[in-house]
Amino acid sequence: MQKNDDNKPSKSSEITDILYGTETAKALTNFTISELKMPRAFLWALATLKSACAQANQELGLLDTDKSAAIQLAAKEVADGFHVNQFPVDVFQTGSGTSTNMNVNEVIVSLVKRHSQQKIILHPNDDVNMGQSSNDVIPSCIHLSAAKLISDELLPALQHLSDTLDAKASEHHNTIKTGRTHLMDAMPLSFAQEISGWSSQIRYAHQQLENSLPSLLKLAIGGTAIGTGVNTHPEFSGIVTRVLTQRTGLSFTPADNYFRAISAQDTAVQISGVLKTTAVSLSKVSNDIRWLSSGPLNGLNELQLPELQKGSSIMPGKVNPVISEAVLMACTQVIGNDTTVTLAGQSGNFQLNTMLPLIGHTLVQSIQLLTSSSIALADKVIKDMKVNHSMINHNLAKNPILATALNQLIGYDKSAEIAKKAYEEKRTVLDVARELTDISEAELIKLLDPKRLTRE
Repeated sequence: MQKNDDNKPSKSSEITDILYGTETAKALTNFTISELKMPRAFLWALATLKSACAQANQELGLLDTDKSAAIQLAAKEVADGFHVNQFPVDVFQTGSGTSTNMNVNEVIVSLVKRHSQQKIILHPNDDVNMGQSSNDVIPSCIHLSAAKLISDELLPALQHLSDTLDAKASEHHNTIKTGRTHLMDAMPLSFAQEISGWSSQIRYAHQQLENSLPSLLKLAIGGTAIGTGVNTHPEFSGIVTRVLTQRTGLSFTPADNYFRAISAQDTAVQISGVLKTTAVSLSKVSNDIRWLSSGPLNGLNELQLPELQKGSSIMPGKVNPVISEAVLMACTQVIGNDTTVTLAGQSGNFQLNTMLPLIGHTLVQSIQLLTSSSIALADKVIKDMKVNHSMINHNLAKNPILATALNQLIGYDKSAEIAKKAYEEKRTVLDVARELTDISEAELIKLLDPKRLTRE
């Protein structure tokens, strides 16, 4: 699938005039709210669906072979990312996405006309849009684009991130450090254990997305205008989803209830919620890394990040956690996007949701931001970050919370006395415990061994 990369060369450089028709031209006049266009992944889904519909109508004897083949050939060019500048309609358009649907229909008609040297003449509605309505096409494309992006890009990216975290954790089972709760010193843990928490968050997000995929594989196509399936063959949707399954490797089926699939976007809202949770997990990992690498003199300085660029235009030698910050911004956008999708999902009035283009655009953006962020965090941060063992060992040796290990022998209050005295006098818990208890030194060394306390 083609990503939303406007710098990709396209066949539009060979075709300099306009391929879209009058309905698209009207939309360009009517909708001038932003410069946002429907993303390439969504155009891929729309063109792929048009191709599958043409094949279905041919199999049903409703569209002749030449027309079907011509539509499929033109649709493939669009799906492959060509002629991107021929799809200029604003995201903020008619709520059903009719203008974008008509835009693709008209471009396909023009491409067929050119390829066949005007031997094959198509009608954008009667032929390319046969058996379809914008009201079932656009919801189907929301599902199709999101399912393909999640399956092919986001899930592998999350897997790569969790694998990279696991590889880093395997290097540090014997690296014992101070834990922190409320940003304050807490019981020790291994760095491997700390990383395992991050990895588990990412694996959980991966699992939740996998569990949500089946709902995206149910498509509204076949319901046409309001869910009754008027003007389409009863076998149409089954053939279309079969063709999509063959071409994508994902098991698409017609929606269980077309009225819900067209009037509501509950599945998109659900998926957006899982994407938001994924963004929260990535934010946790990124923020922990920022804190742990803070310093080098007046921060935690437990991690040393790869130096990717100058950290400051005025302060020489500064190294900043630039990737972590970029990921945090992307995650913030995804979290905000979830609110957008949620409110847009509320706009299902009677038999149609009327914020479909916004939902499609926003969902694609969230998936792509999380995909890129996961890869960047794995490859530009986790893989090459180093542990500052001297700082970790220094902090661990002076950690007064180690006195917690003495609770069962001397009680909470006595342990608290030792912890406070150790902190105030800048001494180790072991030194103070020798003075204030009658526990043997050998037993104290055993009880206060940080490695034992991690239970690794």
